[in-house]
Parts: sequence; C-alpha cells; structure tokens
Amino acid sequence: MALKNPVEMLVQWAKEKPGKPWLFYSENGGWRSLSYAQCELQVRSMATALRKLGLPAGARVAISGRNTAHWFLADLAIAMAGYISVGLYPKQSIDAVKYILGHSETQAIFVGPMPDAEEFMAAIPPGVATIAMPYPEVPRCDQQWDDLVRSCEPFAGYQAPDPSSIYTLIYTSGTTGNPKGVIITIANMLFAAEGMLKSMPAKGQERFFSYLPLAHAFERGAVELGSIYYGAEVYFLENLDKLAEQLVQVAPTRFFGVPLVYGRFQAGILRKLPQKKLDRLIKIPVISGLIKNKLKKAVGLQNARYLFVGAAPMPIPLMQWFDKLGITVLQGYGMTENNIYATANLPSANRWGSVGRAQPGADMRIAADGEIQFRHPAVTPGYYKDPEKTAELFTADGWLRTGDKGRVDEDGYLYITGRVKDIFKTLKGKYVAPAPIEGALSRNTDIDQLCFVGTGLKQPIMVVTLTADAYKKPREEVGKGLIAEMDAVNANLEAHEEIAKIVVVKDPWTIDNNMMTPTMKVKRNEVEKRYLALLEQHAPNIKEKLVWE
Repeated sequence: MALKNPVEMLVQWAKEKPGKPWLFYSENGGWRSLSYAQCELQVRSMATALRKLGLPAGARVAISGRNTAHWFLADLAIAMAGYISVGLYPKQSIDAVKYILGHSETQAIFVGPMPDAEEFMAAIPPGVATIAMPYPEVPRCDQQWDDLVRSCEPFAGYQAPDPSSIYTLIYTSGTTGNPKGVIITIANMLFAAEGMLKSMPAKGQERFFSYLPLAHAFERGAVELGSIYYGAEVYFLENLDKLAEQLVQVAPTRFFGVPLVYGRFQAGILRKLPQKKLDRLIKIPVISGLIKNKLKKAVGLQNARYLFVGAAPMPIPLMQWFDKLGITVLQGYGMTENNIYATANLPSANRWGSVGRAQPGADMRIAADGEIQFRHPAVTPGYYKDPEKTAELFTADGWLRTGDKGRVDEDGYLYITGRVKDIFKTLKGKYVAPAPIEGALSRNTDIDQLCFVGTGLKQPIMVVTLTADAYKKPREEVGKGLIAEMDAVNANLEAHEEIAKIVVVKDPWTIDNNMMTPTMKVKRNEVEKRYLALLEQHAPNIKEKLVWE
C-alpha cells in the first residue's frame, strides 16, 4: 500500500489516536505536549488563515526560527493550504536571508524565536506578510499565531495533490556563493520515507529529540517527517545551553548528530572519568557492564537503538572509543539533492570508515573519475529557477552528480575519498585533496576543528582549533601529540601533500562568526581569508612544525 503524504498522515493519526501526545516542548522546567488532535486543529485553522491572505496556489511561504512544535505545524499548514514551504536557519546570515526570500519570491513568513530577531525582521522584503509564532521572544509581526488559530475555522477542503507537486524548497547552506533552492517533491519524500521504514523499522514507542536545524534536509526528513511516519514522539531542545541536560531527560530511541556533538559527549565523559581510570574500569568483567550502562544514562543514550552521525566524516578512533562503551555510532551519507537518501551503516551491517551500503532502491555508481552518482525516485528534479545549475547537476544519462569522490568495497560499502572540486593548488603547481588528510589528522583527540589550506603557499598548512580540555593540559604535552600525529600522517603522503606545519588558532569556529555553515561545515575559503596574514608570516620558516596564534 502506497504511503500517504505528511498532511494525510497527521489526519490519520488524529483520527486513530486523537489524545496521544506528539510534540513536546519545555515550559517552567517541565515538558508539556500537544496531541495529534490538537496539532491537526491548529494546522487546519492556520491553513484557513493562510488561504485568507489570498495567495495564489503554489505560493512560497517561509518558516524561520529555532526548532519548535510550531515549526512542524507551520510546515504542515503550508502544505494543507496548497503552498510551498521555504525553511530558514535561525542563525542564517542576513545576506542569505534576503537572497532566499527574494529568489523564492516568498509572500509570507512564519517568524519563530531566534537570536538577532530584530536584524532578521529588517531583512524581510516589503510586502511579505509576517506571522509570529506564540513565543514571548518573537518580535511583533503583522499577525499572531494564536489570534489566527482562534479566529479561523478549521480548513475542511484538503485534497491530496499530485505526488509530482513541489512540497518544499530546501536552500543549501553552501560554503561559497549564493544558496541554491533544491526542489523536493511529495514523491521524493514518499520514496525516502518508504525506504527508511524498510531499513530502520519502528520498534515500540519511538522518541526523537529535535535540535539540529529544521531548515536542513537531514533534520527535516529524519525527525519531522520521520516522526510522522513512525508515529514517534518529538521533544524540542529549548536552547543549546541545555543540550546535555535535556538529552538526558528525553533519552531518545534514535539520535542524530554531527561529529562535533559526539566529540562534546566524549569530552564530557572524560571530564568526569579520566581515560586511564575508564580504561581500567571497563577491563574488570563485573564492573564493566555497570560502568557502560551508567555512562550511557549519563549522556541520555541508553534507549538509542540508532545513533547516526552525518554532515562530515567522524574520526574512526572516536567511533571506536564509543564502541568500547557499548555505544555504536553509525555513519551515514546523503545530500539535500538526493533528499538525504543515499547510504547508511546499520547495527547489523556496520563498517568503520565507510558510510555504509546503498539504501533500498537507491541505485549508486562510481563514475570513471571517481565521482559518486545516484539515480532513484528521491532525487530532486533540480534547482528552483536555475536550469543552468540543474543541467550541471545531472549526467547525460540522468544520474545525480554528488561532487564527492569515493570507492565501493567488495561487500558494497561506500568510502568517501574527497571532493571532485574540493582541491587546491600550491605555488609548486601541485594539486592537493584536503579531506583525506584532514580525516587522518583528526584522530588526535585534542583537535576540535581543522582545515587544510594551501592556495598561494609552497606547502600546505593545517589550521586547527583545540578542545576546551586540551587548553587545560600543558602546552608542551599537547604540542608533542600534535607533531607526532602530523609526522605519522605525513609518512603516508606524497611530498607535495605533506603538512608543512600545524597552526593552532585561538578562537573557535562557529556559525555566528561565519567560519561554519548552519550545518556545521567549516568554510575553507573563510579560514584562508581570515588567517592569510598569519599563514604567510609563518610559511617561510620550514623548521617550525607547530605555531600557536
């Protein structure tokens, strides 16, 4: 039986389990919930309110702000009213906000809680209707969510659109250039959801924890839409400062994170239980199981049947470290253009260093130049209002170009080996692919973030930031470890690829300081630009292997 679209699924759950809680939010130190019936009523009333704006069919309506229950409800109301949603990151640059709203020709926007809200409001073009979500920190808008829900009759005329219809536009955050609007159709979503249900079926009452940006295809598909199809409860993080505390309260059955988050978990555990003591305790048969269970509970992962990491490669030593504690972290792979439906490791089929096997129905091939390519029904039809970029996205025979290079082993596991275009040329005229070298050096657990740069230099240099715990250690100890790891990595590289030196910089790289994308990918061009003077100053001295800013 074919899957229903997300709006139809909400209607079904509201009919079958009207009083069952679906969305949970933090209030006064506790958790409150909205049932399926309550959610359906708000979605129907908001769909009526949107229709009253007089927008044409297929109009674009944006959603902004941090992850909230009303982000979900706005998305469903937009779809029920026959419009197309456009997600915005809560910390998106103002230039990107202006571009996305203009390019998509957005006619209305739901404004949620976010930092720098007044600056965001000033970026909204004249004529775009604003609707404030019901949170105290949201600035005044043209209309208020609660007022509209109270005053509008529930929408009763919903008809499921053709599956080929556009459901949403997901603008890629991008490390360079303007964001591109990736078209995601209803058919794209349904195929990915069906495959996800096959490879990772529900087991009992599923519980999700929503904290990664909902404007990103990963959180949108895995958590928002995933919860609808799994019948899962969803708990929303109140703010990033409460991540550790609220994750323990929720103890989700599935957890999705980026390598940085898992690195923070490791640091938190080691602060309470130093590595030498941990190693000693887990070797004692009677105590080992107790310690592992206690640590799982301490971070809130004791119920997690699936622990996924994405967006960037996770160092194998970090995966192995968690595995020793009985916590298996699974690396997956996907991109907005294939609706994050590509490959995944699973508990029953996991291989460290790989990003797993192709998901059900996801045809994959490695091109002659090493590029990973896909063809399946979850792949986007193309970029919104950009036929030229769309043409570049596909091969002549219709396969999606990922831009990533990789190899597949004899058992079908995919390994990412770099980016087709993510290479730089040194002054020696030699090309260097940074990703594998960054991955190798990231084994050093004192490193928080790193970026290998070499454009305009005779020899490449690795720029790194350190973990908070590394700064508590003697500088000499940390330095010796970094140099030893660098020498070990260089031993396996060609002469022109070798790391000339490591430059340790003071400030962490964040979304706020524009060193990372909203999906927590380091912007290589920004690193090169910000530290150009420092790199040029130290590049000529070939004897020094380590430099501290």
